[in-house]
Amino acid sequence: MRDSRVERGRLLVVEDEPAIRELLCASLRFAGFTVASAATGTEALTAARSELPDLVLLDVMLPDRDGFEVVRRLRSDGVRVPVLYLTARDGADDRITGLTIGGDGYITKPFSLEEVIARVTAVLRRTRPGSAELLTCGDLSLDVDSHVVRRGPRVVELSPTEFRLLHYLMRNSGRVLSKTQILDQVWSHDFDGDVGVVESYISYLRRKVDSGEPRLIHTVRGLGYMIRP
Repeated sequence: MRDSRVERGRLLVVEDEPAIRELLCASLRFAGFTVASAATGTEALTAARSELPDLVLLDVMLPDRDGFEVVRRLRSDGVRVPVLYLTARDGADDRITGLTIGGDGYITKPFSLEEVIARVTAVLRRTRPGSAELLTCGDLSLDVDSHVVRRGPRVVELSPTEFRLLHYLMRNSGRVLSKTQILDQVWSHDFDGDVGVVESYISYLRRKVDSGEPRLIHTVRGLGYMIRP
């Protein structure tokens, strides 16, 4: 059976602060999105046309032109991509202006990454009603939004770390992933340890989702791990 993976969506992150931009991009990629970025309004207009994003995360305060001007220009050019504003300006007048000219919502700084991902997912679900948030490999399925994992008809209970590990493996189905890659992507900034923890969690995951036949999680000796039908 051929594996089919569903892309969560293409995003454009427009933010002039490098640290915030890089953190947003890394977190959204980890959550399964394809992400492009821009640091100015001019770059944003160019990228919105070339990258064809499904949604734009747009900082209101940009060095060359503000986010409202960027949205006005996009709408005047017929570009209808959904826009979520990132801003510390949360006054009623700004909100009314941003929504009136064609924005789809606000995320107020400082924000949590979980809130950003949830808001992006909600807007994409509303604007892409036919999209699915499901990864499959053989009879194993992982619903990204509901965090439900099934092996055949059986629901599999996973810890948050086990879920992130399975998510990363399934997003890269058919590819060999080294222990270092897995450690960097799954534990990210939350863990600073050796790759032995990867072996332990692969073992936990196998006991829960891969105890029967056919086996889906494979060890590639000397290289790492992969999941494939």
